[in-house]
Amino acid sequence: MIDLEIPKKFVPLVKQAGSMADEVFRPVSRKYDLAEHEYPRELDLVSALIDGMSDSGAGNGAGASGSTRAAEDEEKPSQSAKKGGNKNGANMSSALSIMETCRGDVGLTLSIPRQGLGNAAIAAVANDEQKERYGNRWAAMAITEPDTGSDSGNIRTTATKDGDEYVLNGEKIFVTSGERAELVVVWATLDKSLGKKAIKSFVVERSNPGLKLVRLEHKLGIRASDTAAFVLDDCRVPASDLLGDPEIRTEGGFGGAMQTFDNTRPLVASMAVGLTRACLDFTRAALEKAGHGQDWDAPIAAQSYASARLVQMEADYEAALLLTLRAAWMADNGKPNSMEASMAKSKAGRTCVDVALSCIELVGVDGYAETELLEKWARDSKILDIFEGTQQIQLLVVARRLLGLTSGQLK
Repeated sequence: MIDLEIPKKFVPLVKQAGSMADEVFRPVSRKYDLAEHEYPRELDLVSALIDGMSDSGAGNGAGASGSTRAAEDEEKPSQSAKKGGNKNGANMSSALSIMETCRGDVGLTLSIPRQGLGNAAIAAVANDEQKERYGNRWAAMAITEPDTGSDSGNIRTTATKDGDEYVLNGEKIFVTSGERAELVVVWATLDKSLGKKAIKSFVVERSNPGLKLVRLEHKLGIRASDTAAFVLDDCRVPASDLLGDPEIRTEGGFGGAMQTFDNTRPLVASMAVGLTRACLDFTRAALEKAGHGQDWDAPIAAQSYASARLVQMEADYEAALLLTLRAAWMADNGKPNSMEASMAKSKAGRTCVDVALSCIELVGVDGYAETELLEKWARDSKILDIFEGTQQIQLLVVARRLLGLTSGQLK
């Protein structure tokens, strides 16, 4: 069973992440929202703190680079489950800490060095030698292409074996932290005719001359985070930089590459949960200041619309929170969590957008003007319902799992 209290060993980590949100991120949040593409120098100190906590063990493995699956085979119960135990590991600590930092600023959270989504991809599928070699380097993740959005199985970037190297050719867009990262995890196909079964991920050095930066995007939200577009032009990478199994397994399909999403989708859901909490806290305080405080003893029908709506949003928040914690807990305990990760991402992303916009309606001008951060949070919220798989894709994944259908049977 999941214990719904924060594990005692994570309490210091969560408190530190909360302090970071309040004392570091929020004071500079508007500054870097306006100064798009300018690197937030304050994050150097933050990343040094995270590295120090990781080295000492105080961070309990929190962070994208630590979010890997339990060592047990996913087809079998974990050892802790066999013993009736309960493991709270790196995935849970990462989810809890990200919720706190995103209560401060999502874009700044995404910009913390060495904590990119590419780091989670490496943690998910790299072998021990690769994890040691990539060490504590900052990795972005490049999946999306101009004609291939949420359908990752239709990737057109190619990887052709040439001796001890692979030659990558194609185009990637919407690469979070693509300019700033040291490494880019690029998804490419070994054989277009085999569809998603031939999709593999490769670690490419950002300095590789075949990886050419085309532009940085100007965005609606998360403007503190750089978002890059690349062209891969005869980009040569060592064969040892292919993550996971180099063989095309027709029976295993997309598994190795897609396992990345089982790790990263709960993290993105955590971002949405944290931002939702920020919006609700701000709105509750604003309503109380205006004399519309919550009366917990009165029935919903007897309360003002603003108070009743706030209760509804709190309920949605709790549902998103619990789904997110379950997906992270399952990963920590070696349980297949593909459906649960998509459920969490779907519910948390949609809830975040709905809550942010509803909060603006409730507080009026204070929500729409740049005098408060709620306006910014509403803009930031939308990406959390899009990247790492759109709302529609998440629901499709859930439907396939519930009905026992393949992607070919249910599109």
